[in-house]
Amino acid sequence: MPFRQGSARTRQRTVLLVGILVLLAALVLAVVLASVLTRGKQGVSPKMLKWKDRGTTKNLQEVILGRCYSYVMARYPQLGDKDCLKIWESLKHAFIYKNPCNITSEDYQPLMELASHPIPCNKSLFWSKTSDLAHRYTKSNQNFLTLEDTLLGYMADRVSWCGDPSAPGINYESCPKRSECESNPSSVFWKMASKMFAEAACGVVQVMLNGSVEVGAFRSSSIFGSIEIFNLNPDKVSAVHIWLMHDIGGPQSESCSGHSIKRLKSILEERNFKITCEDNYRPVQLLQCVQNPDHTDCRLCT
Repeated sequence: MPFRQGSARTRQRTVLLVGILVLLAALVLAVVLASVLTRGKQGVSPKMLKWKDRGTTKNLQEVILGRCYSYVMARYPQLGDKDCLKIWESLKHAFIYKNPCNITSEDYQPLMELASHPIPCNKSLFWSKTSDLAHRYTKSNQNFLTLEDTLLGYMADRVSWCGDPSAPGINYESCPKRSECESNPSSVFWKMASKMFAEAACGVVQVMLNGSVEVGAFRSSSIFGSIEIFNLNPDKVSAVHIWLMHDIGGPQSESCSGHSIKRLKSILEERNFKITCEDNYRPVQLLQCVQNPDHTDCRLCT
């Protein structure tokens, strides 16, 4: 009997031990499987959407904040009450984690309100196809301001940004061109900023156009032709001065009597603006001649 009892106890211990080992093995297997599955989920993250334009500017936050502080502290200290941190957060919230083809004017409205400021009368300079020349002119002549010389334009000039629904919410690899979708972060921003710039204009306003381009100096599809011209307020703007500039040594595709300029004048006249047009406005042409002093066109203008 003692021998049989010992054998029974041994068998019980063996069964219990085997059961414990099976249970431990099952637990270990469960932990391993859970770990593998978790790693698999983490590894399969949604891919960023791919577009044809350059991605978000590197260190965008630092660029925007740096430009904002430079503008309100150094260039225009009278705007020192602007909160650059709030302005950056407002810009970020306008596009981060959003599909870059679904941006709306409502997304940017808080930013527009935070960064807006008055534009002195007689200083507004609009441009189309003359970006480099117009900005060289405002740098040399503080009596005029382009959109890019305002706080909004200064912060965003030559900077790109767009979001993405997947983490980290900002796409640094690519952003959509206007041809891919019109409601992209850049297009919506510049349309709103341009509208606000035009609405703020007062007194005499200037428009610098390019008379050397083959497509016509005035284009209805341009930002100036589709937005700014229709948001000038006839009750605030007394006159529109058109400066039709030609490239030094370049073709003179159009003059103030040209077809597209006549169309521009007609639109402005319908809105009750007084208009003047001057071919190769001399102060601007002299600036062109700084880089081409020996050219025949420059000898004639001195």
